[in-house]
Amino acid sequence: MQIGLIQQLTKRQPPIYISLMKYLYLNNLGRNAGLALAAIACGLLASCADFSGMKPLSKLQDAGALDAGVELRAAPVAVWPDEQWWKDYGDPQLDGLVDAAIADNPNLRLARARVGQAQGFAATARAATLPQVEGDARFTRTYLTRDEFSPSLVGAHTYWEDSILLRASYDLDLWGKDEKALESALDSVKAGEAETQAARLSLTTAIVQAYVQLSAQFSLRDVVQANLEREQKVLDIAERRHRAGLGTELEINEAATVLPDTQAQIERIDENIALAHHQLAALAGKGPGAGDAITRPVLALDRPVAVPEALPAGLLGHRPDIVAQRWRVEAAGKNIEVAKARFYPDINLVAFAGVASLSFSQLLTGSTTTGGFGPAISLPIFEGGRLRGNLRVQDASYDAAVETYNSTVISALHEVADQVTSLRSIALQLERTTAALASAKLAEQQALQGFHAGLTDYLSVLNTQASLLVQQRNQAQLIARQLETHAALMKALGGGYHDTAAASSQASTHNTP
Repeated sequence: MQIGLIQQLTKRQPPIYISLMKYLYLNNLGRNAGLALAAIACGLLASCADFSGMKPLSKLQDAGALDAGVELRAAPVAVWPDEQWWKDYGDPQLDGLVDAAIADNPNLRLARARVGQAQGFAATARAATLPQVEGDARFTRTYLTRDEFSPSLVGAHTYWEDSILLRASYDLDLWGKDEKALESALDSVKAGEAETQAARLSLTTAIVQAYVQLSAQFSLRDVVQANLEREQKVLDIAERRHRAGLGTELEINEAATVLPDTQAQIERIDENIALAHHQLAALAGKGPGAGDAITRPVLALDRPVAVPEALPAGLLGHRPDIVAQRWRVEAAGKNIEVAKARFYPDINLVAFAGVASLSFSQLLTGSTTTGGFGPAISLPIFEGGRLRGNLRVQDASYDAAVETYNSTVISALHEVADQVTSLRSIALQLERTTAALASAKLAEQQALQGFHAGLTDYLSVLNTQASLLVQQRNQAQLIARQLETHAALMKALGGGYHDTAAASSQASTHNTP
């Protein structure tokens, strides 16, 4: 009957604790004393280790259950991006800017510093799992009055209180609290490393897109400059016609009106080019003066629209932001286990050895040696709801980490689909613009032939050139959009990142910590 009572009292207690109670009952203590101790201890432990109604509510998103959409399913299959995907643009100057940014950008160095900080926290957590040894030396001259020391003495008493001790302690960590705290800290390190790669990818994408915009501004300047020269020729013709008595001042004024606007367009483009130089210099971690050395980009990219076959599940290991959030979920799950372990007793083994004396002259003699050894046990009994409050905080932190992960997965797939859709649309627009450009070039040639044959005047030639310049502008803008969108797709696909640590299987175990 007594054994049955123990089994009832130890119901829902940790196995190691049950074993300890049985050992005390069957071996160390008498039957009645052991049963009483087991009953009291189990009752206290059951009262404090109460997790009822407390658990995380969120679950990890199953990427395989997400519908990738028609655009992604119909896209040709490609390999995952290379880690140096920007070299596909074939511009050595761009390669140099990216290399400089990776080495010197302050934001990237900040991300690396955060990883170092996380590694320091992990080292601190690791120390809690190891034995601790410290030395202590005290030499105190104490003066006590008669009433303070002993009323039987006459006068006061002065003595030395000296000790030189070596103390050692070791937390048995029966419930794995310190071990789980260490694992959580290591998961945070891995999350920080993935976040550093995410920052690196964002940086390189920003440089490529800024460089593409710089290239587009140079192309637009060529078009606007050609348009300015055309408008100047129209004005020259209007002035000659007026001098010959064939035209009016109205024609001159109309031709002259558009010139200042076109000149202002060139000035705005020059401003954009200068600002792009400054932006690229800043991204590379340098002052604005470094941008003056950047020359006109020479970009070339001939890649079909294609995505890896393993979407959307493949994004889980190739997007550094998803990997980082997955490790955050892992760390939050371990913190829940730490919070639960705090409900149980904590047992430390403590030992000390050294010399101690009330006389300084005898401190180092053989008769003053001292030492001790024993366990130190702490058990939370009435803590005002602090432990449950902490567990509730950790549950909520886990839910927040899971929902952030879920949102990141959905956003990643959304970004890939958007870029693929845009690239396909831009490709069709470029086909139509190329056809319109060819037609405009043919019209210009025909107008020139008619002018040389005396069938048309030069104004007809200039008008066809205006249409040609419009199509050239459209083509330059579309090419820039295509290059920018390609960079955005490389970022959406993870930019060549690959997670070598298998956290996905571990994260699934924390769907219900």
